[in-house]
Amino acid sequence: MITGPQMRAARALLGIDQKALAELAGLSVPTIQRMEASSGNVRGVVDSLIKVIAALEHAGVELIGEGSASTAGGRGARLKGAPPEH
Repeated sequence: MITGPQMRAARALLGIDQKALAELAGLSVPTIQRMEASSGNVRGVVDSLIKVIAALEHAGVELIGEGSASTAGGRGARLKGAPPEH
């Protein structure tokens, strides 16, 4: 699975906009926009999710699942967890 924030972060790491991701994945810009608007796990057509994940991975992004270790050893960033409440 991939989340909307994870998609946005992956695009930021690549330095691409929604249009470029749509082209890489073979999808429309509105589809990418809807996917990225998800606050949690992206919901949608499984084929579209697979295309986005494949495009991001092909472009050099390793998507790391919650609680999973990174195996590629490259640079990256991930959330530590929920921030402390004030």
